Amino acid sequence: METAIKVGISACLLGEKVRYDGGHKLDHFLKDTLGQFVEWIPVCPEVECGLPVPREAMRLTGDPDRPRLVTVRTGIDHTDRMKRWAEDRLIKLCQEDLCGFIFKSRSPSSGMRGVKVYGISGDVSGGAAGIPSRAGVGLFAEAFMKHFRMMPVEDEGRLNDPSLRENFIERIFIFKRWKSFLQYDGSLKGLVDFHADHKLSILSHSTRHYTDLGRLVAHAREYKTDILHEKYLVLLMEGLKLLATSRKNTNVLQHMMGYFKKQLTPPEKNELMEVIGDYHNGLLPLIVPIVLIRHYVQKYDEPYLKRQYYLHPHPTELSLRNHV
Repeated sequence: METAIKVGISACLLGEKVRYDGGHKLDHFLKDTLGQFVEWIPVCPEVECGLPVPREAMRLTGDPDRPRLVTVRTGIDHTDRMKRWAEDRLIKLCQEDLCGFIFKSRSPSSGMRGVKVYGISGDVSGGAAGIPSRAGVGLFAEAFMKHFRMMPVEDEGRLNDPSLRENFIERIFIFKRWKSFLQYDGSLKGLVDFHADHKLSILSHSTRHYTDLGRLVAHAREYKTDILHEKYLVLLMEGLKLLATSRKNTNVLQHMMGYFKKQLTPPEKNELMEVIGDYHNGLLPLIVPIVLIRHYVQKYDEPYLKRQYYLHPHPTELSLRNHV
């Protein structure tokens, strides 16, 4: 990458003591491991909108579709204050050239899904018999996702799942390459090259989006440039959000194997088929067939596969494909 990949993050996940109780929620993988390859842009909605540390705990109340942000003990409503701050902060974040955001799970300001919403006195909209609904979204997270519709986002809780972690990190690297394409090229030839470089990555997530994107690129001259780019990005990010399962990856691995049908010796072919089969059956992680195919790409100098980001979607040091 010519410039750093900037990723927004809830500040407490980097160890900053900004939580209501004066503590933090340091995530060592995010700060110490992924942090070697991205530039973090920390955000704490509560502190940045002017609330102190420590402070009274807050929660969402009322209608899950239009919740209020209220302190738990004294009932002070900070909704309007938070929304005003979020509007200004989003404008500033536009200048940061972000490629993703990691939110603090279940936070009334930063939770991106499943946040508790409590009913208010005489109102059962927050859940029956006083049981809170889990249909809420934190006020800042909701505003962010509406403003940056295509940007990869996730919360740190879900990133404990190896498949979701690998998916999110792959998306931020692709999003960065897309932004670089727009900044330094933007031509039709550049789009064709970008698509060619990512074909197998897209196929590993969704055959439908692979087909739709291919059709879009084939008819690219029928669109104005800005409309073409918007349509491509929407389809791309929509498809990449779908997890690359073992079945989908096996399809891609077998597809790549076809490029060597004239070069592989019988023992090499049998070995590769066996490794792909073991991966499909859950006996090996994805990195094993990937490394073997990389070897054959270099050995037999296969030009099409050399350009595929599927074989190296993110830094090897992250070891993401060792666990999927």
